[in-house]
Amino acid sequence: MSTTERRVLTAPDAVARAAARLAGDREQRWMLCQPRAVRQSFAEEVFGRPDAELRQQIWMLRQPKAVRESYIEQVLLAEGG
Repeated sequence: MSTTERRVLTAPDAVARAAARLAGDREQRWMLCQPRAVRQSFAEEVFGRPDAELRQQIWMLRQPKAVRESYIEQVLLAEGG
């Protein structure tokens, strides 16, 4: 993980939302549009770890219902539809 990617991920909301407009995929855009506390939690617990895929699943399951449902709606269902 690059330092720049981590900085953008943990940046203030306005910066992250501006970066979301340039993001390459739905999952990146979704993450960058989340509140800063959610993005910081992801950065600390998942981003750049060797077992990131497993950590991401665990992280998501621990998120509030609204966060999980927004991911389903904006990423998973959007990809399938």
